[in-house]
Amino acid sequence: MELLNTLVGFFTENGYLAVLIVLMICGFGLPIPEDITLVAGGVIAGLGYANVHVMCVVGIVGVLSGDSIMFMIGRVFGERALRLRWVAYLLTPRRYAMVQAKFSRYGNRLMFVARFLPGLRSPIFLTAGMTGRVSFLRFFLLDGFAALISVPIWVYLGHYGAQNHEWLLTWLGRSKVIVFGVAAAIIALIVRYFWRRSARLRSLMHIREKRRRRSARPPQS
Repeated sequence: MELLNTLVGFFTENGYLAVLIVLMICGFGLPIPEDITLVAGGVIAGLGYANVHVMCVVGIVGVLSGDSIMFMIGRVFGERALRLRWVAYLLTPRRYAMVQAKFSRYGNRLMFVARFLPGLRSPIFLTAGMTGRVSFLRFFLLDGFAALISVPIWVYLGHYGAQNHEWLLTWLGRSKVIVFGVAAAIIALIVRYFWRRSARLRSLMHIREKRRRRSARPPQS
């Protein structure tokens, strides 16, 4: 893949800072796939030009920085941001309507889901800031949680495939399914945990209510 090779060469020469800057620019809607950028960072780590664990941290910081800037542009400027040519190009009326529909369907959970929606990620974060649907803290926590899942997968994939490009390209196509699968599994575990916790709380409240009713009964003569 020509883009991957180009990024690997650029990152090899310029190190972590180059990875950080490109990821931040990706957050602005630049037509450079974020996953390919992270894989390229992993590749240079696999080739010995960087530490793979540090690269994961750089990747997480980079994607969250870009996402946060987009959110804050929307929050500070509101709909006035659409006067900027690149914002108007990124957030077309069709995309804006699509994002609004997804907000209606997913609510604040969209901040987590957006990490796995290439092409809509930046418009979603920009719209979230513009409309005030979600606080910055909640946005950051949900987006950060999603980044903790997706970023290491891409970086470690590049790291392990650095010496075998055919294997890497094969798994690069499959990794999107893996990322979605891991995210779905984690969400399912979280939902199960809170459902069981809620069930225990309901059971406890039911027991307390029964005890209260028994204690409130008048003594029989």
